[in-house]
Amino acid sequence: MAARRARRLLGSLCIALLFAQPAPTGAAARSGSRSLLTESLVRTFTPFYFLVEPLDVLSVRGASVIMNCSAQCETPPRIEWKKDGSFLNLVSDDRRQLLPDGSLLINSVVHSKHNKPDEGYYQCVATVDSLGTIVSRTAKLTVAGLPRFTSQPEPTSVYRGGSAVLGCEVTAELAPLLRWERERQALPPEPRLLQLPGGALLLTNASDTDAGLYRCALDTGGAPKYSDEAELKVLPAAEEPQRLVLLKPPSSLSRLPGQSALFPCVAAGVPPPLIRWTRNDEELPTDGSGRFQLLPGGVLEIRDVVEADAGTFTCIAESGNDTLEAQAELTVQVPPTFLKRPANIYAHESMDIVFECEVTGKPTPTVKWVKNGDVVIPSDYFKIVKEHNLQVLGLVKSDEGFYQCIAENDVGNAQAGAQLIILDLDVAIPTLPPTSLTSATNDHLAPATAGPLPSAPRDVVATLVSTRFIRLTWRPPASDPQGDNLTYSIFYTKEGINRERVENTSRPGETQVMIQNLMPETVYVFRVVAQNRHGPGESSAPLKVATQPEVQLPGPAPNIRAFSSSPTTVTVTWETPLSGNGDIQNYKLYYMEKGQHTEQDVEVAGLAHTVTGLKKFTEYSFRVVAYNKHGPGVSTHDVVVRTLSDVPSAPPRNLTLEARNSKSILLQWQPPPAGTHSGQITGYKIRYRKASRKSDVTESVAGTQLSQLIEGLERGTEYSFRVAAMTINGTGPATDWVSAETFESDLDESRVPEVPSSLHVRPLVTSIVVSWTPPENQDVVVRGYAIGYGIGSPHAQTIKVDYKQRYYTIENLDPSSHYVITLKAFNNVGEGIPLYESAVTRPHSDTSEVDLFVINAPYTPVPDPSPMMPPVGVQASILSHDTIRITWADNSLPKNQKITDARFYTVRWKTNIPANTKYKTANATTLSYLVTGLKPNTLYEFSVMVTKGRRSSTWSMTAHGTTFELVPTSPPKDVTVVSKEGKPRTIIVNWQPPSEANGKITGYIIYYSTDVNAEIHDWVIEPVVGNRLTHQIQELTLDTPYFFKIQARNSKGMGPMSEAVQFRTPKAESSDKMPNDQASGSAGKGSRPLDLGPDYKPPLGGSNSPHGSPTSPLDSNMLLVIIVSVGVITIVIVVIVAVFCTRRTTSHQKKKRAACKSVNGSHKYKGNSKDVKPPDLWIHHERLELKPIDKSPDPNPIMTDTPIPRNSQDITPVDNSMDSNIHQRRNSYRGHESEDSMSTLAGRRGMRPKMMMPFDSQPPQQSVRNTPSTDTMPAASAVPSAELAEPEGPFLPAEEEPQGPPTAHVRPSHPLKSFAVPAVPPAGGPFDPALPSTPLLTQQAPGHPLHAVKTASIGTLGRTRPPMPVVVPSAPEVQETTRMLEDSESSYEPDELTKEMAHLEGLMKDLNAITTA
Repeated sequence: MAARRARRLLGSLCIALLFAQPAPTGAAARSGSRSLLTESLVRTFTPFYFLVEPLDVLSVRGASVIMNCSAQCETPPRIEWKKDGSFLNLVSDDRRQLLPDGSLLINSVVHSKHNKPDEGYYQCVATVDSLGTIVSRTAKLTVAGLPRFTSQPEPTSVYRGGSAVLGCEVTAELAPLLRWERERQALPPEPRLLQLPGGALLLTNASDTDAGLYRCALDTGGAPKYSDEAELKVLPAAEEPQRLVLLKPPSSLSRLPGQSALFPCVAAGVPPPLIRWTRNDEELPTDGSGRFQLLPGGVLEIRDVVEADAGTFTCIAESGNDTLEAQAELTVQVPPTFLKRPANIYAHESMDIVFECEVTGKPTPTVKWVKNGDVVIPSDYFKIVKEHNLQVLGLVKSDEGFYQCIAENDVGNAQAGAQLIILDLDVAIPTLPPTSLTSATNDHLAPATAGPLPSAPRDVVATLVSTRFIRLTWRPPASDPQGDNLTYSIFYTKEGINRERVENTSRPGETQVMIQNLMPETVYVFRVVAQNRHGPGESSAPLKVATQPEVQLPGPAPNIRAFSSSPTTVTVTWETPLSGNGDIQNYKLYYMEKGQHTEQDVEVAGLAHTVTGLKKFTEYSFRVVAYNKHGPGVSTHDVVVRTLSDVPSAPPRNLTLEARNSKSILLQWQPPPAGTHSGQITGYKIRYRKASRKSDVTESVAGTQLSQLIEGLERGTEYSFRVAAMTINGTGPATDWVSAETFESDLDESRVPEVPSSLHVRPLVTSIVVSWTPPENQDVVVRGYAIGYGIGSPHAQTIKVDYKQRYYTIENLDPSSHYVITLKAFNNVGEGIPLYESAVTRPHSDTSEVDLFVINAPYTPVPDPSPMMPPVGVQASILSHDTIRITWADNSLPKNQKITDARFYTVRWKTNIPANTKYKTANATTLSYLVTGLKPNTLYEFSVMVTKGRRSSTWSMTAHGTTFELVPTSPPKDVTVVSKEGKPRTIIVNWQPPSEANGKITGYIIYYSTDVNAEIHDWVIEPVVGNRLTHQIQELTLDTPYFFKIQARNSKGMGPMSEAVQFRTPKAESSDKMPNDQASGSAGKGSRPLDLGPDYKPPLGGSNSPHGSPTSPLDSNMLLVIIVSVGVITIVIVVIVAVFCTRRTTSHQKKKRAACKSVNGSHKYKGNSKDVKPPDLWIHHERLELKPIDKSPDPNPIMTDTPIPRNSQDITPVDNSMDSNIHQRRNSYRGHESEDSMSTLAGRRGMRPKMMMPFDSQPPQQSVRNTPSTDTMPAASAVPSAELAEPEGPFLPAEEEPQGPPTAHVRPSHPLKSFAVPAVPPAGGPFDPALPSTPLLTQQAPGHPLHAVKTASIGTLGRTRPPMPVVVPSAPEVQETTRMLEDSESSYEPDELTKEMAHLEGLMKDLNAITTA
């Protein structure tokens, strides 16, 4: 009973306590219930990562490649691929496809020189739409280039038991694809055979079975690419000691950890050398027990390379008393690896977070951050801190996703990622604050419990506003007036920006905060939220506050001055700034060398500072910035000052001496190196002395020129010279003493040198080594030697070398060929007597020239690093339009200039057009080099440098050479045709020179025709001189389409024709056309009588229209009268001349008559004077043109607006060989002509015109009367009319003062052209300096003036006659002409005159036959 009452009382008490508990407020109840619900609703991090990432791949063209990629996530991700940063469209790609696991398959890799669509960097991108995106590491796909060998195997000899290296170098990506064959069979795997990293083959312990032909092969898919074959000869073991040489020294390597490294050190010698290795001067154990192993042939192998293996490896070879050393560096590069990976982060909006990432690698990796596959660009809210960490300020909901830290260096890249989840503000972060949250945001992260939340803070105000910070204060919320347990979060942002940042109070109950790192003159929006143990409460109303403008910084320091107090110091002074609140704390002085981009600074407390350690005589700029407590002020303007000058700090360079005669020596040098002048060079001081008397020194001061002739020296005495540069401060260091000896006696240069005393040749397979000794007579100056060579003739090529040189190697010759070689010494007077030698180059199979070159190569010990003397006497010998040979001498060699060590020379060259052309270089092991592939007619400059081991000289003084001209390789451009105003039958052709003239343009030829498809020899031709770019063509047919082409010519020949340009002449003539244009006096197609000047008389024959209208009967009758009159006058004049010649008895008169006979009729090759025959005049009715002659007042007449033939055969281009032969004949012949041997019609005022047909005389072999053949002569006999325009001999009696040569113009003419007779020009009339077209087509020899002539046509009377052969013999040789003059003592006999008269009667019969026809 008592127990039951006790239980009832306890239950009543519990119920009373339950109802006595106060009900929670609405906000607290909601918060508590929401907190309980969301405890289980916090999102968890989702595993999302790559199972497989793509790796670097080396492929070959045409192969298939798979780039592996696989990603893991709860939701299967979508895989995409990027190439070089851009997404690939794999849907429409027929060669690239996505495999089911996400890998990328590339079928048939495409790769060419200009199209490389598959090579590049690939990246796999995995995306889960509701989660985010991650990217893999980047993988490089390298496609091996075209199989190409950078060096070929060369024939090699090796002693039995020795080692040999066969070179076969390829690029790094092709090296894994290279293999070797012997006798075209794959080499079996053998310890004695080792393929080195670059591709070379090492053969050790050689035996007789190793001899044979070796080649290397590249397997890049498809047929292998083979190198040249090289023969390896195995020689019997050497009994005599052989010098130690290094066949293959080690070369520096770069390796990754875990890879292997091979350092070759192949040495040869007798006794066999021993090889040992050291690393960083410590002996390496190479017994094979560790990772270091010595392979046969002295090769060091390092297995499983680690970072600690990096260092300097030295190979030491010892053989008897000989020791050789060689060094190489091993660099170990380490791909990026992560020391600390980013961690997943929970956060709320407006918080600041930091993703941490620590990486290591060698070289030091660079780090970039990626968010959901996109690169994060640093900004005000995304910042890179502590080099690698990413800080995100003022989080917003869109910042959620996956962040990846990507580290990369030269040897690889890696990525690591983390996920960011932003929770709602009423959801507590489930874990303790991670280290990646900033201290400003981790005070309110404790888990919230159920209970009432605070209301909004009251009275938020900005109590302090500055330029870069603001202080806020407020009162606690009304719900908790004490507020001792409240913390506060201050959210702020720039006005207009949605991203908020948050700052938390440092301790509970604090009601103020300082917000720093703000921008001046910027409006910020602030709000404050209180938080108790249940969570954050309501936000205060937004408060807008603008920061102050930044006006409290110091202004510029006034009166800044700078002056140089010494060659290396500058003192700068200034005054206190006039504006700026607050005391100046310090100044910063900034200075920079003029022309540099890096500024240096120094802190200064006062108003002056002296900067030391500057460069001498160098301009510097200075500026000053004042600092106060607010920071740096405004900078002053720059002041520029130059440090004081000093004496030069280095001597002049490249001092060379050259003995000019017995009493003078020429010094040449170059200025001190740039940066060592220390001032303006004002001159050079030269000190010299006799080599035997070192105390007696003479000084001479030269100007700023770089050479000086020292005169007044003693004969045959050796002098030493040194040169020092001077500034206004004094004299700098001098060069080393350099010696030269004056000549024993002055050399003679009034005559050419004598023949060299000896000439020796040594033929090889593709070269001949020529050596010689100077002429025995040493009293004549020798400036150099000219070497001529060629197959069968020594005149094909000519090389000129310096007078110091005693041997030369002629290269690029054909094997098994007979060469003739000539050697001549030359000076400024000319070339001396040649010395001849012949040699037959060896066949290809002869390899005896290599002998034991590799084995017996001389050993050069490691030299000291002092610089070498540069080469001297650099000369450029022009060989062709694209080839120049560079020769030089080396003063560091013996007098015979023989190279016995391992030095080599570097030749560099460039042209100054365009100005920014870069130098090209090439190496040579002899004292000459053949530079090929140059541009025609271009000036190049050349210089040479010598290298021996680790020592190199400076560049030599430059030599210049201009390549020969070449025929134009492009046609004239911008060809236009326009009609001349007022003259519709006249057109004007304009053009521009060819873009590739390759020389000076000497002339142009205009072709035109009414049929564009006609053969080019059927087009009409107009020549123009080279300085004209416009030309008029007259008397064209109206309303007719014409086609025009232009061709340019230089001294080497004709260039290509331009494209045809069409032009139609107008339909009607203008009303102001002159009457002569309508007359019928034009002689043949295209003649222009109005433009020929007063000396021209229109032809009297049939009046053809410009395009061949038939002649009238009146014209035929007039022509008949003219022909008969000309015949009678010719007979009378010839009789008078013959009778007058027979009466001349003096020896002088006889010689002149003999010259007249030799050219005008008696061509005597052999026999005596009785063999002389009278001339036979050959007249071809369609190929002859008589020309009345007048003296041109202009030595270079302009060849435009000239009545020249416009037919395809008017002008026949000839090759250069024919040009030169004809000029040679003319020169030899013209040398025996007297001034009065030139005849002209213009000199006979008042006389009747004569028909004169001058040719080179030949014994008559055919007659027009007897041989009316239609066969034409061979092309060789068709001498161009330009050759006939030259005077070939006298044609008039000596009493008549001749002015110029009458000329027969041999050319085909229009079949309807008139038969015209030249008219006598009026006395004293001006002469039109117009020339016939043909001189442009043959290269005129220099010094031979062109004779201006005018032409009248000889044609048929209206019907076409078959062509008849015209023989134009060449001029007699010099000796024959001399004999003619000597034999001319005898005069004509009466029977000879009778024969001449009979011949002239036969000529008249020919003329009568023409008229009757």
